Amino acid sequence: MKKLTIKDIAKEFKVSISTVSKALNDSYEISQSTKEKIQKYAKEQNYKPNFNALSLKNRSTKTIGVIIPTMLNYFFAQVFKGIEKTALEKGYKVITCISNESYDKEVEIIEMLSNGSIDGFLLSMAKQTELIHKFDHFKTSIEDGTPIVMFDRVAQSIACDKVITDDLEGATKTVEYLYQKGHKKIAFVSTMSNLHIGKERLKGYKEGLKNVGLQFNKDLVLNVVEQDYKKYKNIVRPFIKNNSIDAVITTGESVAVSVMKAIKKNAQKIPKDAAVIAFSNGILSRHSSPKMTTISQHGEQMGATAAKILIEKLENKTKTITTEIIKTDLVIRDSTRK
Repeated sequence: MKKLTIKDIAKEFKVSISTVSKALNDSYEISQSTKEKIQKYAKEQNYKPNFNALSLKNRSTKTIGVIIPTMLNYFFAQVFKGIEKTALEKGYKVITCISNESYDKEVEIIEMLSNGSIDGFLLSMAKQTELIHKFDHFKTSIEDGTPIVMFDRVAQSIACDKVITDDLEGATKTVEYLYQKGHKKIAFVSTMSNLHIGKERLKGYKEGLKNVGLQFNKDLVLNVVEQDYKKYKNIVRPFIKNNSIDAVITTGESVAVSVMKAIKKNAQKIPKDAAVIAFSNGILSRHSSPKMTTISQHGEQMGATAAKILIEKLENKTKTITTEIIKTDLVIRDSTRK
């Protein structure tokens, strides 16, 4: 038999979780009749509270729940670094969970931590959640008094604070930079064509081509749907071999490494014959050969900004909703012409 939760009691009486918590805590803020009804029901249903649930919204747990979609992405590691540093400075602890790009896992984590374990969420949406467009678990969390600040991958329709990268401008400026360096056949390789951030980067690539007077050629765009980075080379090699390309912009570093290998395999030199630039500024770019020029999304700054917004919301009970946009920078290394 499923264990009765504070959420179930709230649903039964059509009140907020906070009200149930206060009633079970015998708080003076709740009317006597409501208190008695809730306490009687809880007793009859053999409700066993946990200390976290009882304390929900009566006192702060000084803990933030962080949900990231994957642990294989250095960018998210950087974001987490920024979150943790800021949280510690402000006296908050962090519980981190990984959704593994799964909608069900994301829902499960939010339900599990919404029982009073945390004061608010910082999260980047799972790929599956965005694709199936199901956001009710976010709405429920916010309505129940557990605020959410989304970063990087955000649900546009959810009224919550967001911290995003200026993906469009980042891609536009990168095309313009490559054109200034003498590149005319600039390709775009994406591993996230079905995600909003991927679409923004493609839009920026097209915008950049238009700005410098280059024709958009759909043959120079490769959408990699393969999830396993070990198999990227099988898709990337024919693309490089069959097209006349002198520069490539990629949406991530893993696929950029495959692009660089394919260019070398094609007997071309980097950056003399073909330049490579990747979004994100992680470990791979510093250790690739040659070292990779990247579009830095400032993950640490994004994490710190998201944490500051959430803590401000928790401590000052602010109602305003903001979207912070983090500007990108080009970090020039050896995969582009000097």
